[in-house]
Amino acid sequence: MTPALKADLVLSGGGVKGIGLAGAAVALLEAGYGIQRVSGTSAGSIVGAILAAGADKLGPEEVEQLTMTLPYRKFLDPTRITAIPLVGPAWGVLSETGIYKGDFAHEWIRSQLANLGVHTFGDLAIDAPHLPREQRYRLVVTAADVTTGQMVRLPWDYDRLYGLDPDEQQVADAVRASMSIPFFFRTTKLTSAAGLTSTLVDGGMLSNFPIDSFDRRDGKLPRWPTFGVTLLPNLPQGNDKVIPVLGPVNWLFGGPPLIEALITTMIVGRDQTYLNQPWVDSRAIRVDSSKVGFLDFNIGARQMQELYQNGYNAAIDFLSRWSWQSYLEHFRRPVA
Repeated sequence: MTPALKADLVLSGGGVKGIGLAGAAVALLEAGYGIQRVSGTSAGSIVGAILAAGADKLGPEEVEQLTMTLPYRKFLDPTRITAIPLVGPAWGVLSETGIYKGDFAHEWIRSQLANLGVHTFGDLAIDAPHLPREQRYRLVVTAADVTTGQMVRLPWDYDRLYGLDPDEQQVADAVRASMSIPFFFRTTKLTSAAGLTSTLVDGGMLSNFPIDSFDRRDGKLPRWPTFGVTLLPNLPQGNDKVIPVLGPVNWLFGGPPLIEALITTMIVGRDQTYLNQPWVDSRAIRVDSSKVGFLDFNIGARQMQELYQNGYNAAIDFLSRWSWQSYLEHFRRPVA
């Protein structure tokens, strides 16, 4: 069986480490893979949205250029209260406001998508009769609804959970919800057709690496591979690199380490267990991002280039060992 050079792509969260995701994606594009659909969480939703919107417009060079010019420092737009020295950041951590508004990131994503002709999910709809109607989109992002206590996949769940037409929902709004790191960025709100307002936070709280997003449920062979790109380190050695969310106020209050440990485990724990499964590990591209902190938004150009190159190299190494036929034989035997 000779595979067509098509692939679906699942991109993990990882904050600033998301630069490595773009490096891996560029390597796949250069290898001749056409990315059909993208599933992303948090940082993965940002890179995924660009890849999905630019599927027919952006080449590898354009993806690299866009990634390397990400204005990460400007993502740190403090709220009015958290701009107050000493007390402000502490209040942002302990309240729903967060330390940073996330408005600049939201607008940057919106403008980049607009440049590619994408505004709503209707612009990312695809003709795929074999898929359930709610899944016929080039992009899906993961968020966590803390009001109803469940993981949501947007646009798939807009109608089922909120009674909203997915075609009319802004892609940038879903991406902003997926990257709402608790305590760090201000949470986002989504009001259903029935009038219930939900609070949405970073999808990494429930599934930071949703590698099964595009897996078939009918027992038949997949039409093409799904590759996953993951960034986060193994616990416990790398837990200080995951989400040092209280860094701005640790020196003042000593920092409640239990909160950091809980958030770290929520983000990484489920997916580390998942990655131990051979059928997941065999299609996962692991990017070394240990030298960059999850929230290091002041990252320099040299570090950005190194992280991008790590992602690129990881994908090249993965592809040198990848066998579609072997994967099917070992992990995807059709069900009678």
